[in-house]
Amino acid sequence: MTKKLLMGNEAMAYAALEAGVRVVAGYPGTPSSEIVETVARLHRAGVAQGVHVEWSTNEKVALEVLFGASLAGARGLFTCKQMGLNVASDALMSLNYVSVRGGLVLVVADDPGPISSQTEQDTRRFASFAKVPVLDPSTPEQAYDMVKAAFELSERFHTPVIVRPTTRVDHASAFFEVPAETHARPVPEEGFERDSSKWVIFPRRSYAAHGEINERLNEMAHAFAAEEPFASFNLQGADGAAGAEEPAAFGIVAGGISAAYAREALRIVGRRAADAGIEVPAFRFMQVGTPYPFPQEAFAKFAKGLGDVLVLEELDYVLEDEVARWVGRSHAPLNVHGKLTGEARDRGENDVDDVASRIEKFLGLSGRLRLKRRLEAEEAPLPPAVPAEELPVRPPVLCPGCPHRGSFYAVKQALKKTPAVLCGDIGCYTLGNAKPLDAVDTCLCMGAGITMAQGIAAVDPGKKALAFVGDSTFFASGMTGLANAAYNGHDITVIVLDNATTAMTGSQPHPGTGYTLMGDHNEPLDIEESLAANGFKRVLNANPLDKEASIEAVRAAVSYQGPSAVIFESPCIQLIRPDEPVSVDAGACTGCKKCITEIGCPAIGFDAEAEGARSGSRGQAFVDPALCNGCDLCTQICPFGAIRIPSGEAAGFAGEADEPLMKGGDNA
Repeated sequence: MTKKLLMGNEAMAYAALEAGVRVVAGYPGTPSSEIVETVARLHRAGVAQGVHVEWSTNEKVALEVLFGASLAGARGLFTCKQMGLNVASDALMSLNYVSVRGGLVLVVADDPGPISSQTEQDTRRFASFAKVPVLDPSTPEQAYDMVKAAFELSERFHTPVIVRPTTRVDHASAFFEVPAETHARPVPEEGFERDSSKWVIFPRRSYAAHGEINERLNEMAHAFAAEEPFASFNLQGADGAAGAEEPAAFGIVAGGISAAYAREALRIVGRRAADAGIEVPAFRFMQVGTPYPFPQEAFAKFAKGLGDVLVLEELDYVLEDEVARWVGRSHAPLNVHGKLTGEARDRGENDVDDVASRIEKFLGLSGRLRLKRRLEAEEAPLPPAVPAEELPVRPPVLCPGCPHRGSFYAVKQALKKTPAVLCGDIGCYTLGNAKPLDAVDTCLCMGAGITMAQGIAAVDPGKKALAFVGDSTFFASGMTGLANAAYNGHDITVIVLDNATTAMTGSQPHPGTGYTLMGDHNEPLDIEESLAANGFKRVLNANPLDKEASIEAVRAAVSYQGPSAVIFESPCIQLIRPDEPVSVDAGACTGCKKCITEIGCPAIGFDAEAEGARSGSRGQAFVDPALCNGCDLCTQICPFGAIRIPSGEAAGFAGEADEPLMKGGDNA
């Protein structure tokens, strides 16, 4: 064994490998992506023996692959972010009725904030909806333990199991003892065994299975309260907390990362109270690490004699609902405080300071502690605070040299004043909505740009409907929309932004790259051929860094009546070696700012105090050589030839980009 500092996601990958996982599949999505990538890295290094690992084309596909492996007797690990569970839900809702054979664990990473997601969806709610148990870790160490326990739970009760870390658990780090080598558990010799009474879902089977599900949920709730290791996930006690047998009027219940915040906050509150000479009222503390099914027996022991309970959790009021439901069933004289009473944050992330202030108020300490601090301040006044310098707002923006910038610009230039609706999608290119590009009017979920454009075209034919989609999203969830457009004859233009990777989540490969996590390089799937196969008769190609060719391609596609497409092909700047940066000729710059107001590249700035022969006192543009990667788009935008490529030319398309440095497979 070797001690290593691991991110929470890496630790969960190791836990699955130590549990003998045989197949690992998922779809990239922050904050979960590193789990699959860690397994792939360890497989290539020879640490993970006998494992198959893949990025599937989407989450539904990944879960169905793993369910097949489970029925053949193998342990499987599924990963996605909370939005990805929506895509996989069709399979999840049904496979729970069929039941599993080999352990099947779903690590679904929630994103409070949200930091990089469309919504603050709470996977704990989805678990209860699907009647699937969920474990909710508060630390990377607990996430590691829960993943290992989840495989045992899955096989014992023949159910899929969800482990729900949140962003801070996924990306926090801790030290772990890890093995130099792991081996997948061997698949039973018989492999898949036919049993149509179990593996084929018919109404009669579903009716019987529903009863089995309800029965095993009751059994699991008891196990969560009374059996190890599950009971240890529902910890009682923190620094200064009364024991279960000690009298106390107040209780604090927390789940997930909020339990870690609460422990730290309780130490802070205790220290403040001690410094002020104030006694903290007796309280009990409980972490609920198994929110569904709720460990009622454990909570009943915790709640005995309490008068008030404060519930701390992120996202939805799941634990608060469970506590209130227990109170109603038990007729217990217990007041429940939390999100529903306005005594806890109703959205976003919790933090230690906020939790500490809420605990102080809940325990009746805030007024006395505030008075003590005020009196101390009057006795020894602090020097006046220096006002913090207000920093400029820095909105998210496409990277310098991003080929998507050229694609959006070409679309806007081709359309000019043509009435149009520009339907966006999920990925880096959602940032095309920012000014000055201002080229995304809608964004819902992956693949929805293509289908939303069809709805707009059907009811608002006076506007041309265009849809943007990335190359990874094209394969993940775009092709059904393409088939629908062709079948129903919708007059839309699809703009495929092919940058040869899944850029926003960390440059993962996809079917269009041909690279797999097993190290193979298969024949890449061709986007143009896929469009043709889905009924698109008018498909054009262009390099988005060639301004004039790109504009003409969009014009030709938009003028076509019926489904059409433009494929913009240019690799993500993270995959290629940068060219020499361009520069601004001070003698030629007029200070018109067109290079800034037209494309908004972060590598181009403006010096209001610079003077030149043609700019006078208007100021001049400049290029930051540390940011510029020589994409050459700005030289084609400047009407005065003031931006020059290293050869000294004033404008013109730089030509083909270098071959992309593919990530994944042998070149990783």
